[in-house]
Amino acid sequence: MAHDSTSQPNTGSAPDPDLGLAGRMARMFIHSPLSPLLLAASLAVGILGLLFTPRQEDPQISVPMVDVFFSYPGASSQQVASLATDPLERMMSEIPGVKHVYSASQRGQGMVTVQFDVGEDMERSLVKLYDKLMSNMDKIPPGVSRPLVKPKGVDDVPVVTLTLWSDELDDAVLRQVAFDVLQRLKEVPKTSQSFIVGGRAEEIRVEILPERLAGYGISAGQIAKTVSAANSEREMGYVETGGGAFKLQSGAFLETAEDVKRLMIGTRNGAPIYVSDIAEVTFQPTAADAIVQYYVGPALAGGDTETQTEGEAIKLGAPAVTIAVAKKPSTNGVTVAEGVLQQIERLKGHVIPDNINVAVTRNYGETANDKVNELLIKLFVATGAVTLLIWLFLGYKPAIVVLIVIPVVILATVFSAWLMGYTIDRVSLFALIFSIGILVDDAIVVIENIYRRWLIKGEIETATSIEAVREVGNPTILATFTVIAALLPMGYVSGMMGPYMRPIPVLGSVAMLFSLFAAFIFTPWLAMRIRPTLDQLKKAQDKEHAQSQRLEGFFRRTLTPLIENKGKNRAFRLALYTVLFATFGLFYTTWVTVKMLPLDNKPEFNVVINMPDGTALPVTANAAQALTDVLLDIDEVTSVQTYVGTASPFNFNGLVRHYYLRQQPWYGDIQVQLLHKNDRERSSHEIADAARIALKPIADKLGARIQVVEMPPGPPVLQTMVAEIYGPDRATRVQVAQDLTKIFEKAAGVVDVDNFMQAPYPTWEFAIDREKAVRHGVSAEQINKQLEMAMGGYKLGDIKAGHVLEPRYIVLQLPLSVRAQFARVGELPIPSVNGHLIPLAELGRFKRATQDPVLYHKDLRPVEYVTGEVTGRLGAPIYGMFAVEDLLADYTTPDGVNLTSHYLGPPTDSFASAFEWSGEWTVTYETFRDMGLAFGAALILIYMLVVWEFGNFRLPGIIMAPIPLTLIGIIPGHWLFSAPFTATSMIGFIALAGIIVRNSILLVDFTKHAIADGMEVHEAVIQSCRTRTRPIIITAFALVAGSSVILTDPIFQGMAISLLFGAIISTLLTLVVIPLGCVRAGQSFCPMDANGVAIVRTGGPGGPGG
Repeated sequence: MAHDSTSQPNTGSAPDPDLGLAGRMARMFIHSPLSPLLLAASLAVGILGLLFTPRQEDPQISVPMVDVFFSYPGASSQQVASLATDPLERMMSEIPGVKHVYSASQRGQGMVTVQFDVGEDMERSLVKLYDKLMSNMDKIPPGVSRPLVKPKGVDDVPVVTLTLWSDELDDAVLRQVAFDVLQRLKEVPKTSQSFIVGGRAEEIRVEILPERLAGYGISAGQIAKTVSAANSEREMGYVETGGGAFKLQSGAFLETAEDVKRLMIGTRNGAPIYVSDIAEVTFQPTAADAIVQYYVGPALAGGDTETQTEGEAIKLGAPAVTIAVAKKPSTNGVTVAEGVLQQIERLKGHVIPDNINVAVTRNYGETANDKVNELLIKLFVATGAVTLLIWLFLGYKPAIVVLIVIPVVILATVFSAWLMGYTIDRVSLFALIFSIGILVDDAIVVIENIYRRWLIKGEIETATSIEAVREVGNPTILATFTVIAALLPMGYVSGMMGPYMRPIPVLGSVAMLFSLFAAFIFTPWLAMRIRPTLDQLKKAQDKEHAQSQRLEGFFRRTLTPLIENKGKNRAFRLALYTVLFATFGLFYTTWVTVKMLPLDNKPEFNVVINMPDGTALPVTANAAQALTDVLLDIDEVTSVQTYVGTASPFNFNGLVRHYYLRQQPWYGDIQVQLLHKNDRERSSHEIADAARIALKPIADKLGARIQVVEMPPGPPVLQTMVAEIYGPDRATRVQVAQDLTKIFEKAAGVVDVDNFMQAPYPTWEFAIDREKAVRHGVSAEQINKQLEMAMGGYKLGDIKAGHVLEPRYIVLQLPLSVRAQFARVGELPIPSVNGHLIPLAELGRFKRATQDPVLYHKDLRPVEYVTGEVTGRLGAPIYGMFAVEDLLADYTTPDGVNLTSHYLGPPTDSFASAFEWSGEWTVTYETFRDMGLAFGAALILIYMLVVWEFGNFRLPGIIMAPIPLTLIGIIPGHWLFSAPFTATSMIGFIALAGIIVRNSILLVDFTKHAIADGMEVHEAVIQSCRTRTRPIIITAFALVAGSSVILTDPIFQGMAISLLFGAIISTLLTLVVIPLGCVRAGQSFCPMDANGVAIVRTGGPGGPGG
């Protein structure tokens, strides 16, 4: 048996200066006791990273948005816009890092929304905003309130929502319990902004009658002054007496309705007048300005669930209140959600009575954990598939080596992700799964070459192992960095899609670097310890020799005719080009569609209800009930919550769309929960589409505009299709927007059409007769103040009940029945300067008016919005946009121009009507534009790396030739799976460029060395294919195995298809195209001397390397 020198760390040979980095690392660690320590340390820190890295469903994205609110009492919409909003917009637009400034101005108030660039720090952005605001307060006109600044970011989105409902208690009791529960939930570590939606607070209501006020000669202002003055208690100082110091307190707070009733306002004919004499004072819930209801869906109604109760009340909806809890930034959403739910269980029976049910209506911790666990299982499956593949090709001992190396690299990458501030989410896990298919390439190439050199040498020795690592070292390093060069530029994609997808290039590159070092450090060390016997190697050699003979025969039969026959060579290239261009035709025929990202299979969706402006709350509630009845017929629905007059707890989509500002009685929101995706056959998107079809006729009958809103798979936008309309004046813009709305409704595939224009609706105003008012000595301010007290909800202060967590206000008003009769309101006494009381009717009259419209601006320009959703197979906005463009062909605007559309930005001016396409299209365009630039940068970097390695400009062209050929597999692969070509498909295509190049390098490097050793070019390319086909096929199959496990994921299916089909087709074509290119390259392979004569060296040990 041949001598085995593995036990000798020092082979006795002098240090080889030509070992290179790979050889020197292998020599240093192949018998070093540090190797197992490094292996164990890598596993340990990786497990540490796995345990401590926060888990959530989506990557952490910093998108600072700040809402600046202000009031301008009495000002019309145009006055608010011109005098208050415009100056604020100009200020905000001057702040560095601001991307867009939006505004909405309406009668008496306005809002400016400042959207900062993605990635800007929230705290620094706020500092800049406050600095700009405070230093320019002198530019705010008199009468405008101090701006209220409310920052909003992704961390404000609640991770858990809990709906408290009961068919025995009213919503006022539920709200009081909800505050007690919320206080206890805040004890859970790492919880952040939390709030309650729904329920009525309790108040002391002081209801006055105009005729009774007039009879007693008392004004509403006197009552207000009396109550406010009496509700006072203060600490006055200290008293020292009897050797002690005592605090002195004076006054007493009002605590009950009886306290308010007993307050004396004045006297009449010597008799005291109490509040109870002229007002009804009651302690009761506030008037309903919002309604929240809870319904059990058919998916739970038939089962034994905690949410099911006896009785018929639940079928009509039960009163409900929802608690929403967010988490702090960079914390683990899973642990926060689990902590909240555990606290709820502890509160049941103590803080939460038995007749109140608690339904978990959102749990992003659970969905994140499910997604993470699902992907971790896929990670194990991919690892097992790759290991099995190595076993089949190389044997079980190399498979064990690879099985050890993969977890080391993956865990080390997770640890790096923790250090870099990334979370364990679906994107970062996809990066790891995607990396499995390529990170084993280094280990496969190294161990395959070690085994090959052992066979050639005829013995297993350290020196041979080191030489084997050296032989493939440079090509492996180059191939690894080509993959990194392909991935890294994708990390610089702008917009929200950039940080969303950034974990893929960053963690993929980190995994590649770790895999390179693992291949040079751990693989030789493990190979020497998990080594086969020479007999096993010889058996493997015999098997490989037979395979090599078959491969050589195949390549001789395939390549020789193409090399020697120019006609067949041209025909092959022509066929290749024809097929390549034919695949692009699949886009034109829409056999393969294009979309930003496909919708995920989520456990919920929303139905947004917009009744005509001015609709009363009960009418909106009835409409919501009618729509809910339809939704409760869907078998997969587990529960439904309706929010009328208020917004449901917002998600990331609602944050961007400002759904939390929907606080008017004509707005409604239905939140629908579905069965877990494993328990239903239809996807959430299919269910939402079916719901839209069923709801539309009901909504049309009720006069409601609805939108079925699904959680977007990527960065949210205002709406899928958005037309931003600009024009010379508001009347023109409004008319164009109305016409465009009708065109949207006619366009094929466009649904949920709406616009932001407020339909005129009637209001009432009290027109003061200024002459009469002056004669009576009454000011307009006095009239306004008295009316404000009378017309509902005027707060005189609050009662101090120490056990209650929400203020209970003392409210002064006329009864609702009186407020509805302007004749009786006209009897309201108004005090004059001389002390007389004048009936309101003598100072003016009530008359009808029309509500001012809301005026919208974007980046300081007036704008109107028309929005729509796109459904069906052509679900990308570009197809809906084309359909609208076709219908616009004959349209002429009111200002006499053909309406032009702009795809890449707003019109340069507003002198003529035009509109800009935005919404999802903007994100799509920016993402594919930046990815195209990233692809170009990747090609340049790869070319430079290959030029640096091979020293000429022609060979890199040959090596990179197969890159476009990957599309021959990628595009038809999407057609085969009926999948759209998405942003993740593009990521797969770009990543594949680096992966395919490494295969080309293996072939070209071997061919170059063989030619340098004196072999003829024709023979050299056949021998390179014979020798390198096996590692190329193994790495391609490893990539296929790693990618196949994510084929079922809706979002990352595109990337899986690109990697799978692109790898298969390009690998097969590489084995033909690269040899033909090498033959055409001619003397590019041969180094020349000063006289232009080729330099040929003799073959080194073991034959051509490479």
